[in-house]
Order: sequence, then structure tokens, then C-alpha cells
Amino acid sequence: MLGILEVLLFLCIIGYFFNKERAIDMVDIISNRVQEAYGSFRLPSVFGPGTDAQPNGGFSTYSMLKRFGEAGRRQRQLNVDNDRMVRQQSLFHIKETPIPQVQPELKPIPGLACPHCSPAESRPQLGADDRRRSAIDILRVTTHAGEQYARVHNPGKFDWGVWCPHLAQATRVRRFSYPQVAGAVLPDERVQEALDTAVKESINDKRAELGLAENDESFDEDRYYSEMLRSHERRAGKILIGMRSKISNLVLRITSWVLYKLLPCFMSGVAAHPAQVDMIKRAIEKHPDVPLIFLPLHRSHLDYIMVSFILLNNDIKCPLVAGGDNLRIPVFGSILRYDGAFFIKRKIDPLTGKKDHVYRAILHTYLQKCLTAGHNVEFFIEGGRTRTGKPCMPKSGILSVIVDAFNDKSIADALIVPVSINYEKLVDGNFVREQLGQKKIPESFASAASAIMKVLKARYGLMRIDFNEPFSLSELIKSLRKSDTAHNYTPEMRRLQHKPSSSSLFGTDVVQEEQDQRQLIDNIARHVVYDSARATSVMTTNALAFLLLNRFRDGAPLSILVEALDELRAVLNGVRDLGFTGSSEDVIRYAADLLGPGLVTKESRNGQLFVKPVVMIPNVIELSYYSNCLIPHFALESIVVTCAGLLKREAERNSSTDRHDHADEVTVGRRALLAACMEFAELLMYEFILCKPCQKLETVLENTLQELCLREILSQPEQELTEDQVMARKLAHNLECDGLDVDDDELDDYFDDQHNSTNGGGGGRPYRAVDDDVTRIHFPAETHCNRLVLESVLAPFTNTYSAVASSLHQLLDGNAMVESEFIRLCIKEISTRVELGDCKYGESISTDTVRNCLKVFEKRSYIETTNNSGVRLVSLQPPFDTMAELQTIVQQVHTFVPV
Repeated sequence: MLGILEVLLFLCIIGYFFNKERAIDMVDIISNRVQEAYGSFRLPSVFGPGTDAQPNGGFSTYSMLKRFGEAGRRQRQLNVDNDRMVRQQSLFHIKETPIPQVQPELKPIPGLACPHCSPAESRPQLGADDRRRSAIDILRVTTHAGEQYARVHNPGKFDWGVWCPHLAQATRVRRFSYPQVAGAVLPDERVQEALDTAVKESINDKRAELGLAENDESFDEDRYYSEMLRSHERRAGKILIGMRSKISNLVLRITSWVLYKLLPCFMSGVAAHPAQVDMIKRAIEKHPDVPLIFLPLHRSHLDYIMVSFILLNNDIKCPLVAGGDNLRIPVFGSILRYDGAFFIKRKIDPLTGKKDHVYRAILHTYLQKCLTAGHNVEFFIEGGRTRTGKPCMPKSGILSVIVDAFNDKSIADALIVPVSINYEKLVDGNFVREQLGQKKIPESFASAASAIMKVLKARYGLMRIDFNEPFSLSELIKSLRKSDTAHNYTPEMRRLQHKPSSSSLFGTDVVQEEQDQRQLIDNIARHVVYDSARATSVMTTNALAFLLLNRFRDGAPLSILVEALDELRAVLNGVRDLGFTGSSEDVIRYAADLLGPGLVTKESRNGQLFVKPVVMIPNVIELSYYSNCLIPHFALESIVVTCAGLLKREAERNSSTDRHDHADEVTVGRRALLAACMEFAELLMYEFILCKPCQKLETVLENTLQELCLREILSQPEQELTEDQVMARKLAHNLECDGLDVDDDELDDYFDDQHNSTNGGGGGRPYRAVDDDVTRIHFPAETHCNRLVLESVLAPFTNTYSAVASSLHQLLDGNAMVESEFIRLCIKEISTRVELGDCKYGESISTDTVRNCLKVFEKRSYIETTNNSGVRLVSLQPPFDTMAELQTIVQQVHTFVPV
């Protein structure tokens, strides 16, 4: 009770002291005391003008402060109410306004025609909606059955295509007319002239065999002429029967239905871009009477039928497909023939080098008659399947027939359609045997049946087909001819000219043409291969194999691989089309499972998945097949970085011997670097097509160097020049632009003098004597690992070239060797280096690379290849048939091998 009284007393005291009126009085007293002390305290003007009671800003009291405080609170509340009303009106406006359509980012479509060679106004363009579309699995999309067909045609509730979509798709595709032209081939004038030429050659051979002179009348020439004519006519008929196609609508439809059923058994899908198919349809609508020429890069025997399969199911006329006569096997050969294949020999001419005039004329006439009759044509611009995974040099024989048909007005024009095909896992197995120097196993019915049964039991992942934008043959020819006459012809361009192939079917001149015509055809072929290679989609196995062989040859944890794949995808974004989506971790796991333990091993280390490539020679050769798909993309960057590295090492050696010139940071001259890059590119001229024929390689290399500097892999700091230096450079530039009247011969002599002075008298390394460059290239330490990766891209090729150069001593003392035997010696030399650890790249063991190296050496006149009774012999050419000269060649080639 006493505690309660104490509490009440305490509350009464607090109430007395904190009474409202009393508190106001206390504030007024304190205010008056302060005013008396300072005598000048007035109401701040921030409260507004004085009132009537205080016109001159009289002394403020608590009541006045309270009055102004209440006015401020009312103003703030009014502001809050106004803001609430504005927000409500804005929300109402947003609700009433239609929702804007957020368009996804436009996707870069690969495979567009060259803007320089095909003017934009003459090409079918892709709209924004088309560019946002993605590739689809054509095995799961039927344009003539199912929901898509029902929305367009409204077949009714009882459409049987709903229950049998694949059968309905096969029966509802559009029918086309495929006229047979074989009957018009033999009577053609070209064939008759070829028969007459062949008969006369037979008569001359017979006279030589009998040892008779041309005017010896004891030989009954007329009778022998009639016999040989009948013999050659019978042979011509057999050639035509074996060559001709019997394309049939019925067989095409049956094959389509079978593929719909069989392909899902071993492939997860066949991806194609619908916008690319629409491009072809628009081109056909614009040029209805012009034949289409499909030019795929060749990877698998499955390529023969897959292009026709896609075209057939999109109501586009199927082409006649050129196939090697090695596929003319029982049952399967007949199926291919009725699906549109026509068979041609791998080697047109006999081994002795004598021209087969009859076969050439029949092939030329048959193709020309097919084009005139309105057939589309498909042939593989590389000739055969690539054994290394990267594109091969083009073989332009059949292309020359098409160009000749255009030149003689047999066809008004032709639409060229480059095609890129890629597989996550190659259906044909691998080409390890052939890369190791062993002979190819010929195709047969038993081997084909066995291969089909094996394929149906395995898993090969996704197949991707990309159709490039069709472009006019006439426009391309006009553009290339104009480019040849408009561009200045520099010595560098002359040195890097490519010699058209003339050793196989596709490279043999079917039509006798002038040199400029052959060069034009070769430029077209190289343009097609370049475009197709750039448009080839990168598959999961390509990305993983590239990272493992060029960056993580000793393996890496999954987390590190994921980061590396993210970086690779960022580099390729917008430049190359990726044939996969999803997280990088899932991509790596999927690709490793698809490649299998024979190529990629997975194990657990410290609780984390560790992925490592199998580096045994056969396994790494097979894995490099998938990695090499990306090699052409990084070839230019690898050339620049490799040359920069060798110049840097040379500068470091010079600075270590000359202490006066020693510097903390080693740099290289820009001009010297570009000269070395040109020399390296010349060495690899049969390995890669580094630029389009309408581009200058030197310009492309300069752009590559600039790109590397932007990515800070290399750096090129801007120089701070004095005013005198700027004026001197301007004067030099003006003198150069004025142009002195110098003859081309004088320019060539000048170039030769520079070339000889920098080479020390004979080919190689022109960059040593031009190290006085003002512009310097630096090497950022932060990107040292990136430079090592880029150097390793071309290292397998340079190691192979170095081994081939070292093997040339086998040809000393006039020792000519059979080409196949010399190639085996080169393969043995490379294998020995790999086993001893002198070369860490097992994929350097490659017969294709050895052959390309021999072509370079033959072009440089180091060696000579002759044909002796059908046997190709390799021998050294003077003056390179001495040990001293061979050592120079070895040193020139070995210079480009990274340390």
C-alpha cells in the first residue's frame, strides 16, 4: 500500500512540472532572457514574411514557432497527398497502356554471302523475325503431318497423318520432274570428238608397237580405225551406264520414311535452321529457272543422303549427287543411284598420266545436260572426306564444268549454296589407320552391312547441317574478275598464290582452259570452302577436345574446365554458331560421355571430377579430329602469336649477348612481325585457307594483330611523337602517296633484293633485318597463358613439317624414292620424336599433313615429283641437293616450332 502511494506522489510531481501551460511559460521566460542577453534575436526569414503583429520581424516566441511548425506539417502532408495522387494516376495510365513487346536480341546468322562478292540488293535477305528463330530437330518436325500441317491445311478430325506422321510426311511431299538425260550424251559433238581423238591415239600406239612409220601403207588404218571406234563406243556406253543417276520420286520417299525411323536409333537429333531453308526457297522464287549447286564439306558417308533428306521434306527439288565409284557396291550402290547419286572415278586419267579423253567428255557432257534439263547438282568441293577434321583444299574439276556451262550459255546462271555439316561424334568411325600411313580398307557390301549394324547399336549425338546463303555464280565471277583487275598486284600476293589441284578427279581439268580461267575457278572453290568452314557449327565434342588438347593436355578439374569453356563460348559468341546450349558443366559432362573412355577419362580427385584426354597415339589422333574443327578459326591468331614469340626469343638472345642493348622489357617491331607472319602463312598455304580470295592476306593479318591487341593478348602502345617527328612522317606519307613512276619489274627487283638480303641468300626469315620498326609490340604478362594456348594450336603442324624437312636427307646423292615409301619414312620419324618426347603432340603423326608439306616443298622447288610408269618418285632438286642446303631448309622450318 505504501509503494502505491509513493508512485502516485511521483506522478503528481511530474504532472506539475510538465504541465502544458507551465512548460509554455518556462519557454517564454527563457526566450525573453536570451533576447535581453543578445538584444538582436529575430524570427528567421525562412518562415516567410512578417505578420501584422510583427511587421518588422519582431521577437519570436514559442507560440509563433509552434504556429509555423504546424503550417510546415500541413504543407508536407499536402505534398504527400499530391505524390500519392500522381502515383495513382501513373498506375492507371500504365494499366491502360498496351504492354510493349520485348523483342529478344537478334541472333547472328552464320553463312551469309560475302558482301563484297554478292551485292546486297541481289541476295535474299533475312528479316528480323527469321534471325530470332533457332535451329530445330528435323526428325521431330514434320511439315506435312501433325499439328503444323493441321493449322495450315485443316484436314479434319480424322486425318490419318496424326497417327502415322512419318508415313504421311513421306507421301505428301511435293513431286518433281527428274528427266533422264543419259540418252543425249553419246550423240553429243563433244563425245564424238573425244572418240575420234581416242581412236587416233590407239592407231598411233599400234604403229609404235609394230614399229611402223606413219606413211607405211602396209598397216590397214581404215580397218583398225573401225575396230577401235567400235571398241571405244562400247566402252563409252559402259562408262555412261555406270555413271548415270536414276533418281526416282518413289525411292526418295521410301528413303525418307526409313531415315525417319532409323536415325533416332543412333542419333539424338538432326538440327537445321528453318531460316536457312527459307533463304533457299526465296532464292528459288527469285530465280525459278536457275539450277542450285550444293557444295557441302564432306565428313561422312551419311552426307550423301542427308542434304537430299532435308530438301525433300521442305519441298525443294533434290539434287543429283556426285559420288565416288568406290560406293558403287551391290544393293547400297543401287539405292544411292535411285536417290540421285551419279558415280565418277576417283582418278580420271590412267596411272601413266595419259588423258582419258572419252571419260572426260562423257562426264562433262552428262553434267552439262543435267544442268540444261533443270537438275540441281550436289558435289563435295573437297573431293573426299576430310581425314583430319579440318577443311581440305578444294578440288575444282566439277566446278569447272559448271563454270564452262555458264560461259558457253548452256545455263543462264547458277546459284551456289555452300553447305556445312558437322557431327558430335563421327558415324564413320575414325581415320586413324590412314593417318598412321596404313592403306584404306575398300568399301564392300559386307563392310557396309557390318558398319550399319554397328552404328545402330551405338550413340552418336547430334548432327548439324547449315545451308549458307545462295549467291549468284555470274555475280561472283564478275566480282572476282573486277577484283583481280582493280587490286594492285603485289609481290606478296604473287608469292601466296595457290596452285589448283590437278592430281585427283575433282582437280583434273575436265575442260581445257586458259590459266586465268583456272585461277578464277580455283578462287571460287576456295571462297566456298572458306565460307563453309566459317559457318560450320561448333559441337560439344569440338569444344571439349579443343580445350583438352590445346590447354589441358594433362587434364583439369571440372571447375577449371567450366571456366575455360565459358571463356571459349564468349570468344566464339557472335562469330561462330554454337551447336549446343545449357550450362558449361552439363556440356562438358555430356561431351565426355559421348566421346567415351577411349578418348577422355573421368576420375575423382579430392572429391572433384577430373577430366583428362587419353594421349596414346591412336587415341589422340582420333581426339584431334574433333579439335581440328576449331583450328581454322584460331589459325590466324596462332600465326601472329607464334611469330611474335619467335621474334621475342630472338630479341632475348640478342640482348643477352649484347649488354649495351639490354632492356627490361623485350618488344618486337610491328613490321618485322607482319613479315614473319606472311612467311609462316606461306608455309601453311596447303593446310588452311586463311582469307577469302577477295581479301588481301596482309590486311587480314593486320586486323588479326589489332584484335589481339584489343583483347590484350598483345599490346601496341601509342607513341608520343614530337612535332618534328609528326611532320617528318607526314612528309614521308605524302611522298609515298604521290607515287613515283616505277616499273613493275623494278618493284619486283626491289622486292627480290629485300627478300634475298633478309633471307641470307635463299628463302626463309625475312624478318631478321627489319627490326628497326618504330611501332613496337609488347607482351602483357597477364595474358602469357593465352599466348601459350594460341601457340599450341599450330604446333602439331609445325612439328610435322620439321620432321619432314629433317627426312629430306634420305634423298641425298640422287636417291629418288617412291612417294608412298618416303611418306612412311616421315611418319616413322615423327613417331620416333613423339616416343622420345621431342614432340609432345601425338596428332602430329598425320599422312595428310606430310603430303601438304611435300606440296609446299615442291612449290619452293626443294623437291621434284615425277611420274615413272605410274609410280610417283620424289627427288631433290638442285641446288638443294646438298647437306648444307638441307640444313638451311630444316632451320627455316624449325624456326616456327614453338618452344
